[in-house]
Amino acid sequence: MGDGTRHTDVTQALVGGVLEQQSNVGERWGADEAVTELYAAHYHSLVRLSALLLHDVQVAEEVVQDAFVAMHDAWRRLRDPDRALAYLRQAVVNRSRSALRRRQVEVKYLPRPMPDEPSAEQSALSHVERHEVIEALRNLPARQREALVLRYYANLSEAEIADAMKISRGAVKSHTSRGIAALRHVLERLP
Repeated sequence: MGDGTRHTDVTQALVGGVLEQQSNVGERWGADEAVTELYAAHYHSLVRLSALLLHDVQVAEEVVQDAFVAMHDAWRRLRDPDRALAYLRQAVVNRSRSALRRRQVEVKYLPRPMPDEPSAEQSALSHVERHEVIEALRNLPARQREALVLRYYANLSEAEIADAMKISRGAVKSHTSRGIAALRHVLERLP
């Protein structure tokens, strides 16, 4: 700019020059031309701005493109065309914030993954094994069966089992130990 004037803002230079042409020619500068000029001059810097806020270049590009589309749609309502770049920056920042909020909501409400389901074979084997354990348990003497059921099914302590069965803690240990040995003996003989 050899005339001694120094423009610190490319948008001011572009918009100012075009507005001078408008007043000289008496035409209104169209949104297409204005937004195209702004896009060519500032698209990459606005994408960098948004990418720094979002940590995602693809979403940043979408945000900036949406801001340019909104500016194009609202160009005739823009009160001060010299502030078009400031308007775009603010629109990019606001849209980036919205994208971050949307991302936080999406993460918060992501569906939880389903637990791994056992295969049909595993399920069948588990059913057979449970059936065999139940049958072996049924064949135990009553006191051993009661002690094992209260211990491993009801998760009672030795003291609670003794109280429930009206026997001593030593007897609970004895019945539990004998019941486990008998179950092991029966289950180890199965094919």
